[in-house]
Amino acid sequence: MTTTTTLGGNFKLANTALTVRRMGYGAMKLTGPEVWGPPKDENAAIALLREAVAFGVNHVDTSDFYGPHVSNRLIKQALHPYPKDLVIVTKVGARRGPDKSWIPAHSKQEIIDAVHDNLRNLGLDVIDVSQSARRPADGPRGGIDR
Repeated sequence: MTTTTTLGGNFKLANTALTVRRMGYGAMKLTGPEVWGPPKDENAAIALLREAVAFGVNHVDTSDFYGPHVSNRLIKQALHPYPKDLVIVTKVGARRGPDKSWIPAHSKQEIIDAVHDNLRNLGLDVIDVSQSARRPADGPRGGIDR
C-alpha cells in the first residue's frame, strides 16, 4: 500500500514557475559537529536524503559553506541526477574560516564565487533559488540558519 502525503500543502515561489511542498529538507545538519566536516556516517546521510525525496520532499535547502562543501557533495552523491521536480535552494554570503568561524562574504566576487562553488559541487548548470545569508559572526543559533 502506498501512502501519498502533501507535506503541508504546496507553495508557489513568487515570480517563478516553481512550486514546492511546504515541508522541505534543510541540509545543514548533514555535516559533522558545528556544521564542520563530514558526518559520522555518510551512508546514513545519503540514505536520509533519498528517503526524504522518496517520501515527497521536493526542495532541499543547502549551502556550500555547510561542511564546507560537505552537504552539497552528499546531496549530489545521493540524488544526482536530480528528480525533475526537486528544487535546490542554496545560500551564499558567508564562508568558513579554518577555525570553523563564519565569515561574511558579501562582495560581488565572493557572491559570484559562491554561486559557482554551489553549481560545481551540486553538479548543476542552474541553481533554482539562491539566498543571501545574513548571520551573526559566530554562526547560526539554535540550529536555525538565519
